[in-house]
Amino acid sequence: MSQNSGHNVGIELSTDSLCCVMLDGSRNVAERSYVRLRKDDNPLTQVIEVVESTQEKHGPFATLGLAMPGLIDRGTNRVIHSTYFPEQTNGNLTQTIASAAGVEVLLENDANAAAYGEFRMGVGRGCENMFYAMLQEGIGGAFIINGQLWRGAGGFAGEFGSVAVDSEGTRLEDVASSANIVRRTRERVNRDSTSMLGRREKEDLRVQDIIEAAKSEDDFAIMMLERTGAYVGTAIATVINLLNPERIVIGGDIAEAGDLVMESLINKARSLSFTRSFEHTKIAAGELGKAAAAIGVALLASE
Repeated sequence: MSQNSGHNVGIELSTDSLCCVMLDGSRNVAERSYVRLRKDDNPLTQVIEVVESTQEKHGPFATLGLAMPGLIDRGTNRVIHSTYFPEQTNGNLTQTIASAAGVEVLLENDANAAAYGEFRMGVGRGCENMFYAMLQEGIGGAFIINGQLWRGAGGFAGEFGSVAVDSEGTRLEDVASSANIVRRTRERVNRDSTSMLGRREKEDLRVQDIIEAAKSEDDFAIMMLERTGAYVGTAIATVINLLNPERIVIGGDIAEAGDLVMESLINKARSLSFTRSFEHTKIAAGELGKAAAAIGVALLASE
């Protein structure tokens, strides 16, 4: 992308928030900020508000990237499909933001952006071949092969949530996304009268509540997260057996559970993987947290 003087900026639009990251001239993170999405307002309006407030504070942008969930056509720089933001499908999203920002906008899938962020500035530093799994409201994935994002024949490689995890064809996203972890927990919590989660209103339950309960040694919450880890590990084994990447990075909201998910994930992946392949693949939680996609898309836009 063409560059003016100013900062390289990346914004991630997620289902409930916006993350804005500014990189300095050395491509280090100079500033990051988070804003909760207003449910009753147009997300595009809120992205433009973040753009304008950031420019008021720091001046013009050199480059701007936007990461969001959905299928992105990189040729046209448009959203082909987004479950969470259907109103942006085939719309003028990037043109509208560019008009407000005064600089063209690079649009990228959130998992691809987060993978690139971890590859360049996170736990993926130093490797050439990596798979990134994004575990949150939906589940996505992305490949780095020979140091480059690998998009596949149609541009949609890495649909990790669609990997089957049992003989019935259950998709990983159907059992291991944050929305479906909450659903499974609601369905089962009344069977465990000792769980602190049973004292919460089911409609208000969030995946963060389950993680917090597990960290407080709630056995039921621990079981739910361990089962989630096993589902993800089953799908991870498929990646290891087919591609044997140097590194597999786990990111997204669910990765915040740490060892409560990672231990069962790694154990299940080990049990289902070809031994020699598993021995040459390191599985690790991401280092960049909620800023991974914003950092990644800022880097992509600046290159």
